[in-house]
Formats: sequence, structure tokens, C-alpha cells
Amino acid sequence: MTAGGDDARVRAHVFVSGRVQGVTYRATTRREAIERAVDGWVRNLDDGRVEAVFEGPESAVEEILEYCHEGPTRARVDDVTVEHESPEGITGFEIRR
Repeated sequence: MTAGGDDARVRAHVFVSGRVQGVTYRATTRREAIERAVDGWVRNLDDGRVEAVFEGPESAVEEILEYCHEGPTRARVDDVTVEHESPEGITGFEIRR
């Protein structure tokens, strides 16, 4: 990243399907996001998917999106849907219930 801001802040709204609940997907996603200085949140949905929002430098968000396609060891990711949105300026990363 340069001082000119080539790595602009972006937002990705993500839905992950497969065996992604009960396998530490939320906790490991939070850890991976924090390691990359990505803000946002992650939560389980009633339909068995995981939903997450990531905001941060474009390269860091792309890295966390790559992680979402694999998840933790016990997960089986079948599909990742990404919707790019305008950043809202959220800070920190939380697991929502």
C-alpha cells in the first residue's frame, strides 16, 4: 500500500453455505479478519449459512474472502456469494448472535 491510497477501503457482504455451522467457522473468521486488520462482523443464519461483512483495505478484504472459500479444517464450503457495497465505516470485528 502506498501513501497515495492505492489500497482503498472496500466492503464485502458475504454469504457462505455448506457445513459452516458448529465447526468454529465464526471464531476462525473473526481471528483471520483481526489478523488482517479487517473490520466487520460474522453470524450464523437460521438456514444454515454464515453471513459476514468485511471492511478494510481492498487487498486485506480479498485475503479474507479467499479464507471464506476454505474456512476451518472441519468446515465444508459449498458456495460463497459476495456482494460489494459502499463502506459504512464500521470498526472492530464481532461475532453476532
